[in-house]
Order: sequence, then structure tokens, then C-alpha cells
Amino acid sequence: MAHHYPLQLHWTGNTLDGTYNRNATVTTAGKQPLAVSSAPEYVGDATRWNPEDLLGTALATCHMLTFLALCAKAKVEVVGYEDHAEAILDTVDKVTRVTQVHLRPVIRVTRGTSMAKVVELFEKAHKYCFVANSVTCEAVLAPRVVEV
Repeated sequence: MAHHYPLQLHWTGNTLDGTYNRNATVTTAGKQPLAVSSAPEYVGDATRWNPEDLLGTALATCHMLTFLALCAKAKVEVVGYEDHAEAILDTVDKVTRVTQVHLRPVIRVTRGTSMAKVVELFEKAHKYCFVANSVTCEAVLAPRVVEV
């Protein structure tokens, strides 16, 4: 069964002079509006989320949620997760695209937890992550597991 996630993207301005405003707002029912723009390198507003930020966020969040679900199913106790993710935009063969998203979480587990099992589940999460299965960029996985 397909799930649908509708959204509305709202922009107003004038593109004739070439210095048009890149700011827009994304809305969907029941959620706070999201202020978006292009990246500052593309004349955007650095205080707003840009597509590259959002792609990295989508992959990092989906991977984390998939990992946590796998840990819950396997009875592996995770008590904290803080990712230091980064999307890499590059030009390859004259095409600019997000080529990689680095996921560098610090995963906090209780004492006695099998570190190897945590890493195994983290890597397995990539196979089941909806977003990872939807994009062509490489996901570079570099977890650090810490006992607390």
C-alpha cells in the first residue's frame, strides 16, 4: 500500500532582474511551516533550510529511525543517538549533485551491550532505510558506539 505525503511550496517574487528572492515556505496539514531557500553559495538565505540540508536530514533521520526499530526488535538497548551528518554537493562529469551523505553518529548503549551487534544493526539499517533506497548518492557510514 502506498503512503502519500502532500506538501505545498509557496514562493512569490519576480525573476526578471536576475536577483530574485530564493526564499519560500513549505507547508503541510498539521505541521509548522518550514522556511526554505537555496544554499548561500547559490544566493540563498543561510538562516533557512536548503534542499541539500533537507536531503541530508532526510537520510540521517530515516537511517536513525530504521536503526532504532531494528535495535528494539533485537532487544539491543540504545539510550542515545547524536548524528553529525553531512551532505556533500559536488560536480562530477559536468553534473552537480549530492554525491555522498556522511552519517557519523555517536550511539550510546548500556554497559555490556555487544558493540559488534550495534554496528551490525547500524549497517543493516541502510538496507531498509526508505530514503537510502530512494537516492543515488553514497551513504558513508561511520558510527561510534559508546557505553554509558
